[in-house]
Parts: sequence; structure tokens; C-alpha cells
Amino acid sequence: MKFKTLFLFIVFSSFLGSSFYQKELPDGFVYANDIIKDLDVELRYYSANNFVGDTIDGYKANKLILTKACADRLKLVQEALQSNNMCLRVYDGYRPQQAVNHFIRWARILNDTVNKSKFYPNVLKRNLFKEEYIASRSGHSRGSTVDLTIIDGNTNRPLDMGSPFDFFGEPSWVDYQDITELQKKNRQLLHQVMLKHGFRNYAKEWWHFTLRGEPFPNTYFDFPVE
Repeated sequence: MKFKTLFLFIVFSSFLGSSFYQKELPDGFVYANDIIKDLDVELRYYSANNFVGDTIDGYKANKLILTKACADRLKLVQEALQSNNMCLRVYDGYRPQQAVNHFIRWARILNDTVNKSKFYPNVLKRNLFKEEYIASRSGHSRGSTVDLTIIDGNTNRPLDMGSPFDFFGEPSWVDYQDITELQKKNRQLLHQVMLKHGFRNYAKEWWHFTLRGEPFPNTYFDFPVE
């Protein structure tokens, strides 16, 4: 009897798919891929490919979590891009406060500059707070902010935006002019489609967008990404 019960449980679970094993999220939050099935997710803080050079506290899986309101709007962006054989790649979404605290601790260790040449070659580490590249609170922790780019549907490669994601410096500013016409065009495309579907941008990061009318404008969450 016990074997039969276990067998039925396994069969039933297979119909539910991987989402059956996903952690229950706070009310109002979703796993983005449950809403946008084909969304490309590459959480940079669940890797060493970031300005710290290590996996960041609170990132335990490559699972993009967003408020449902944000995910619903992002789905419209994805559909608009797909009509032109393009789609989104998301580098970060919901970010627990413990991850922000990790950034703060790292920023105070001035001799830890393992990825400086790649991510902030022209900014002194001690100035990252003053120049607003790092803050003690992040809109990401409210669940309706995303860092993303556009990828080509044929090659799966990101469009050239003139600077890498998370590059701290003027080349990442939205209105930076010393880039090619193609790079400007790619940035304009990203901003136009995001703004059209209810997002606002951050002037110092071409990849950073926050949902207008976000559902938790004053709440900073700290549950892990898992």
C-alpha cells in the first residue's frame, strides 16, 4: 500500500511540473517564468559574473521573482518584442535586503577590487555610494524593478547597448552620447518598449526599470531568491 501511494504521488507530481516544487512566495509575488514561459533569465548575482565577483547573499537559485503586477506588464513587453523576432533577457528582479547588505559590506572593503577593471574601471570604489551606484536601500527589494536587455531571437545574443550590464560609469547613462548610432538605436528601442508598457527608467543605468504604480512602494522585502 505504501509503495502504491508513493507511485501515485510521483505520477501526480509529474503532471504539476517543476512549479510544484517552487517555494511559496508572499502574496502578490510570482515566479516570472510562470507568467512568461519563454523569458530568458540570467541572474548575475547568482554567479560570480558581477561587480563583487561572487554569488550574493540571498540568491540561492536562478529564479526570477517579481510582483505579479510587474510580471504581467513585462509579459506585454516580451510579446511586443517577439513580434520583431527579439525578446528579453533579465539580469535581476526582486532582490532581498540581505543582498543589498552584502553590497554595503563589500563596498567598505576598499582593497577588494577583483572585478574593478570590468565593472568600474574609472570610478573609485570609495565613491560608489556618493555617485549613487550603490545604495543602502534598493527599489529591487520592493519587487517591481528589473534589470534587463534585449536579445536577438536568431542568435540569442544581447543587442549592443554601448556598455555592459552593471558597468558603473558615464557610458551606462541613458543620455550618454559617445556611442555609435546603432547602440543609441538599441537603447531607444529598449526604453520605448518599456516606457510604453508602464515602466520608468533610471538615468544612470540603461538597463534599469521600475513599474509605475508599483504595489509595494514603501516595503523592502528580505525573503531569499530560491
